[in-house]
Formats: sequence, C-alpha cells, structure tokens
Amino acid sequence: MKFTKMQGCGNDYVYINGFTEHVLQEEKSELAIKLSNRNFGIGSDGLIFINPGKVAEFEMEMYNADGSRSEMCGNGMRCVGKYIYDYGLSDKTEITVESAGAIKYLTLYPGADGKIEKVRVNMGSPILEAAQVPVVSDNDKVIDESITVNGNEYKMTCVSMGNPHAVVFMEGVKDLDIEAVGPYFENHERFPRRTNTEFVEIIDRGHVFMRVWERGTGETLACGTGCCATAVACILNGHTDDRVEVEVLGGRIQIEWDKAANVIYMTGPARVSFDGEI
Repeated sequence: MKFTKMQGCGNDYVYINGFTEHVLQEEKSELAIKLSNRNFGIGSDGLIFINPGKVAEFEMEMYNADGSRSEMCGNGMRCVGKYIYDYGLSDKTEITVESAGAIKYLTLYPGADGKIEKVRVNMGSPILEAAQVPVVSDNDKVIDESITVNGNEYKMTCVSMGNPHAVVFMEGVKDLDIEAVGPYFENHERFPRRTNTEFVEIIDRGHVFMRVWERGTGETLACGTGCCATAVACILNGHTDDRVEVEVLGGRIQIEWDKAANVIYMTGPARVSFDGEI
C-alpha cells in the first residue's frame, strides 16, 4: 500500500489515497494504531484517508493514533487540500471536502514551484452550546467557567469546531507539565466524548501561544481546530481582536472570526514529508 506522510506545523499524519488504495472498514482502526506507532510503524499523530466525497467533492476520513475516529482536524484538512492538488486529484484551487458529514470549503495557494504552499479553510461556525460541544454544565454556554481537574481548579471556555475543545488560559504554558494534566482533562467526567485541551498564554491582542493535548493522541505540535477554538475563546473573553495568530510548538496559524457571517477562517502551511510504501 502506498502512503504519503504530511504535516501542518508539525501535526503529522499518514495519508492514504482512498481512490486507489482499498482497506476494509473494520481494519482501519487497527491500521491507524499500527502505522501511527513511532517505534514500530511509520510514526504519526494518526491516519487519514482521502476518499471520494458523498456530499462534497472529497472526503477526509480521520483516525487518531489510538484508533478512535475523529470528526475533524484542521491541520489534516489543509494537508488533504494540498494532496488533492499536488497529486492530481483536482486542478482547482477552490474545493470542498467533507469530514464526518460536515463540508469545509478550501482555498489553495500554490507557491513558486506550482505546489500548494498554504491553505485557507472555511471552518464553519463555532459551536458554543454546552450540550452540543458536549460538556456537562448548568449553563447554556461554558465561558470562563471553573473546573476541578485532579485536585486543581482551572477556568475553561468550551468550543466545538466539529470536535470538542476546552480552552484554558494561564501563564507559564511553555513550562507546563502537559503530560501530567492533559489526560485528566481529556477523560474528565464533564466531557462525555472526551475533549481536546488547549493551554493558552496571551502575548498581545493579536498573538497568543498555545500547547494542546489532543484527544486520543496526546500532545501534538499543532492542532488546527484547537487554534480555531483558542481564537474563539480569546475573543469571547476579551483577550484579543477578531484576527489572532496562534503560535504552537510547530509554527504559527492565522485565525479570523468573521462575526457578521459567524464563520471561522484558518490559514496555515501544509507540507509533504515523504512518500512511501508499506
């Protein structure tokens, strides 16, 4: 089976062309675990199939490193767009890709070599209703709300970008022992479907630094939907303006919240690491 390893700001996945490679549905989770293993497999944050679309032109079918399905991945979506163009599945720079039934609209930007350098994704509207995130709360929305995790109290703002996020503002994020706190957030009883957790430090009104603990994977160098959720939480809490550059361990991603249309736009790089066969 042929594959392509790609990364967006260091958030890396193994990509399989579902037009030409065929894997039984019941074997995909096990394959994700095998290929994602950094010692005995290829090594990645998960596995993504690029398939013919049912309601859009293409479909992104995503699995976390632990084999669980995920509804959405912003960095993965950008890389899917690059793959579609660079590998000749389409010659258009405006395409649609569905993920878990939700359609995303991508704008592709070729570089000097004719390959896609960066991708802008219309990520749709942020979901703030607690029941839809989902997060257990007595309030309709969870904004700057207290949560006790492993005996410590934090303030969180919860957002869904098609997958659940809990955004926590704090200082000293670079020195945070994320391995010690991340799993407790992910599996906290207030998150029925577990959660991704973003630990965010405000630099100024247009720039923040974020580290992320991803549901089903652990800490990753970037998370596109997490950057979107972070920007929404920053704006809701009055920390930043409507355009935010989110700095992650693997680079920087630009997020804009068009409040009039209630749409989030994410712009960032997409890179091919290598092609291979397994």
